[in-house]
Amino acid sequence: MKGHFYLRNCICQKKKCNCGAKWAFTIDIGIDPQTGKRKQKTKSGFSTKQEAEKAAASLLYELNEGTHLEETNKTFKEFSSEWLEIYAQTRDLKPGTIRVRLHEIGKLLPYLAHVKLKDITRTMYQAAMNDLYMRGYASKTREGVHHTGRMIFRKAMEFDLLKRDPTEFAFVKREKKTIEQLEEELLPKYLEKEELALFLQTAKTYGLEHDYVIFLVLAYTGIRVGELLALKWKDIDFHQQTIRISKTYYNPNNNAEKYQLLTPKTNRSRRKVIVDEEVLETLAHLKSTQEQFIALHRHMYHDEDFVFAKMERQYGYPIVHKTVQNRMKRLLLIAQLDTHLTPHSLRHTHTSLLAEAGVSLEQIMDRLGHTDDQTTKNVYLHVTEDMKKEASQKFAQLMRDLR
Repeated sequence: MKGHFYLRNCICQKKKCNCGAKWAFTIDIGIDPQTGKRKQKTKSGFSTKQEAEKAAASLLYELNEGTHLEETNKTFKEFSSEWLEIYAQTRDLKPGTIRVRLHEIGKLLPYLAHVKLKDITRTMYQAAMNDLYMRGYASKTREGVHHTGRMIFRKAMEFDLLKRDPTEFAFVKREKKTIEQLEEELLPKYLEKEELALFLQTAKTYGLEHDYVIFLVLAYTGIRVGELLALKWKDIDFHQQTIRISKTYYNPNNNAEKYQLLTPKTNRSRRKVIVDEEVLETLAHLKSTQEQFIALHRHMYHDEDFVFAKMERQYGYPIVHKTVQNRMKRLLLIAQLDTHLTPHSLRHTHTSLLAEAGVSLEQIMDRLGHTDDQTTKNVYLHVTEDMKKEASQKFAQLMRDLR
């Protein structure tokens, strides 16, 4: 029956107690509907009788007001695992997103794995965030960990498993950066047009199988590497001079036979890209070579119509990301260009050269399949700003020539 509590001394029931808990209380909290037996709530560990009375009175108030919450005894590790399953089932997520969330939970486990959710305090959670900072994890990584942590504890609150959210006032420390570092972050690396011409000529002269056509398509279309590797011949319309982007390649372990084809990054990513005749001619030559190869190896060729298919070992399977990355680094070394550039840098290069050619930002975003992307805007604004300066210099020079 609600409204009564029973105080007593140490619950050890021993003559000589070493538990340090001097007072405890027990409260009737009603009848268990499943068993029909009386339910009781016991709490111990109070140093004085007054502390026990105060805690018991507070609990009685919650019970009578209907605000009492029975917090879970699940550990962070147990609940985070349950949360990940719920998260995956209630959203239309790509495997890569689940992989990222699992990785971020892994960053919290060393601090919270075996601690009960109800025992995790704000101080404990913030200490975990601070330690990740001290261990040198990047801001983006720590922000991701905190975002996942917040989602986990908010879900626990939503399920009435917790009274307080220990992540509510937590913060992610930011490292102080120099102006040079900030500018470098705002503007990604890309190739100037002369450098791109050198890189493509190097690919044509010294490239391995598929190198030239891969990097030509990436540079001339600005498509993502995943979109490139997912291309099938039915996506290329030689008559209309377009490449259709309708899927992306996913293979985090770079196992050629374990690939997945997923929907594009966003709805805007579904698009048709108009391409140059030189690109189409190069693709047509590849198609002819591939058809001859298939005719010779048909019995062992994984013929799923992929454009960039392997022609050694695992015949017909699409090329993996790692191959494209390694091939590009090799060619950059030969051409004596910046080896920190990546295949994605060719997307930024495409943006910069379109801007230099006078194409509007709206047209560029449409071509790249973007609804909004700050990186693309930064590249565009940087290039057009330089063009404005050049226009001003040309005007001033024109006036000086008249003197």
